[in-house]
Amino acid sequence: MAQTVEGFVNNALDEAKISPLHRRVIALIAAGYFCDVIDYVIYGSLVPFIIKSGFAASDAAFIGSATIVGLAIGTAGQGEFSDRFGRRFVYQFNLLFFGLLTILGAFMPNVTLLVICRFLAGISLGAEQPLAFAYAGEWAPKRIRGRILAIVHFIGGAMVWPIGTGLVLGFAAMFASGGDAVSAGYVWRGVWILIGILALIVWVFRFTLPESPRYLATHGRGDEAIKILNRLGIAGPTEPLSTDAASNTKSDPFWIVFKMFPKRVIAGMICFTAFFGIAIGLGAWLPNIMNAKGFTITKSLQYTLAMNFAVPCASIFMMYALDKFGRKITAICTFIAAGLMAIAFGSAETGTELIVLGFIMIFFVQVAGNSMQIFTSEVFPTNARASGFGWASGVGRLATAVIMPTILWIQTGYGLTTVFACLAALLFIAAVAVTQLGPEARQKSLDEIAPPTG
Repeated sequence: MAQTVEGFVNNALDEAKISPLHRRVIALIAAGYFCDVIDYVIYGSLVPFIIKSGFAASDAAFIGSATIVGLAIGTAGQGEFSDRFGRRFVYQFNLLFFGLLTILGAFMPNVTLLVICRFLAGISLGAEQPLAFAYAGEWAPKRIRGRILAIVHFIGGAMVWPIGTGLVLGFAAMFASGGDAVSAGYVWRGVWILIGILALIVWVFRFTLPESPRYLATHGRGDEAIKILNRLGIAGPTEPLSTDAASNTKSDPFWIVFKMFPKRVIAGMICFTAFFGIAIGLGAWLPNIMNAKGFTITKSLQYTLAMNFAVPCASIFMMYALDKFGRKITAICTFIAAGLMAIAFGSAETGTELIVLGFIMIFFVQVAGNSMQIFTSEVFPTNARASGFGWASGVGRLATAVIMPTILWIQTGYGLTTVFACLAALLFIAAVAVTQLGPEARQKSLDEIAPPTG
């Protein structure tokens, strides 16, 4: 029986040696993911300046929530588009519109127009996260896929945290020395202009990205897939190849995800809600929480910067742990540890306690959330991979849009101890949900974990 084109392409990519094209693809994926992560990571550091420039705290919460709602819609919707029309097709447009809308938002004079710009920018950027891990995972050899996805997170996701906070501190030192509303406005507007320009630069370079060979093979375009394999230095087949029953362009990713993998996608939604609830929801208020404990805005940002160095440390640990121990056990253990540390952090008072406990809490949150995130990108078939990940992540982001103002409401009515108790409970629930995401993916072929299906 002749080997299928899907089988040939998948085996070739699973056993491939890393080539210059691999490195370029991974670098450009990580660069786009950097724009996604910095957009929401940096918002918490910008909140004090947004409020000081004349907006109310409720306005700041509304602006943040609008961005996350846009991201949620874009993440789910564009995940569907990329499974239907291709990874490269969606990748060519999302950063263009995000960059333009982010720059435009920096010039908006009132909260209504700013909310509209941030909402549309979020929709534009929504494809970045599901594509970053799905696309990178489809290129990666199976023996080091966990390490490569951890590298994507290290460059595009982890380094953003200290860089983003440091960027705000730099702008504050340059423009906010006067302490007035106009100077504070220069900080957050200037940061968003810079992020928008960065996104447009990455967008230009990404026109050189090839389509995913796995996607092409699964959608009846085997000849194109084999040509890309040749660019990786992989020889073509020596015998004619057949096509698999799953080779079609008409499969409905939404139906595949919710009809065939409902448990996996619902478990992913729960996990992403917990992860984003801490990383985005709590992160947006962290400088303000420390400011409420009596620390100045500058001191709060400095403490946040120190804590955020836990994120690259978490990525470095993941490069070892994911392929050594596995995605599932790593995520479960660190979700539980993150919940315990959240309770401890809620009672911290001194600067030293905040930095030490905050660093450890963020480390465990990031290892747990990103191990789960990488795991989720592997448990759906190629013809529904971005959709499965996109729906799980999109609902998680949408839930975070509710969590963000809820944190402020709970803090005001019941105190910080209750805030962190609620967040800890959410992390414990996520630890249970990880067990339902699917079979362990460590050093397995993607088609072994979830074969393509029509």
